[in-house]
Amino acid sequence: MAATSYYREKLLLQQVAAGNAFAFREFFELYRNRIFVFVEQLIHSKADAEEIVQDTFMKVWQTAPKLAEIDNPAQYIYTIARNKTLNYIRKIASDQRLIVQAWANQAELDNTLEEKLRSAEVKEIIEKAVSQLSEQKQTIFRLSREQGLTHAEIAAMLGLSQSRVKNILVEALKQIKGSLHPYSDLIAILFWIKYAQLLF
Repeated sequence: MAATSYYREKLLLQQVAAGNAFAFREFFELYRNRIFVFVEQLIHSKADAEEIVQDTFMKVWQTAPKLAEIDNPAQYIYTIARNKTLNYIRKIASDQRLIVQAWANQAELDNTLEEKLRSAEVKEIIEKAVSQLSEQKQTIFRLSREQGLTHAEIAAMLGLSQSRVKNILVEALKQIKGSLHPYSDLIAILFWIKYAQLLF
C-alpha cells in the first residue's frame, strides 16, 4: 500500500468515525471485493462469503466511534473478516474432529492475512525509503541487496575499501529503518531482520 493510499484510508476511517455515510460507502467499495476473495478462498462458499462480508462491514459501522484510533485500516478490516470466518467455521463444525480442525486453521488464516498485508505493501514502503538515500548509499545498498555482491566485489567496483562499503551499508540500513517507523515499528523490525545479514 502506497503512503498516499494509507493516509487516504486512515482519513476515510476518521470520516466514518464522525458518522459520514458517504465515507463508509467509499471504504466499503475499496475493500469489499478483496475481503470477499479472502473469505471465499477459505470457506469455498460464495453465498456464505457474501454474508460474512456484509457482517464484517456491519461490524465496522457498529464500531464507528472507535475507528479514528485505528492505525492500520487494512489490518483492521482483515482481522474482523478473519474472526467472522473463524466463527463461521466453528458454527458449521458438527463434531469434535471438525472443531479441532477449525482451530488448526487459525494459524493458516493468520499467515494468509499477514501475507496479504505485507507482501506488496511492505515492498512499496521499503522502496520509497530506499529512494530517499543518497546516490552512493542507494547504489551500494542495491548492489548488495539486488545483485547479491559481496563487500569485496562492491569495493572493487566502486574503488572503495571494504570497511568503507560496510560502513555505508550500516548507515543506509539505519536510515531506511528510521524512515519506516512512521508506517509501523513491525515493518522496521522485519526489514532489519531481513537485511541485517548484508552487514556480514
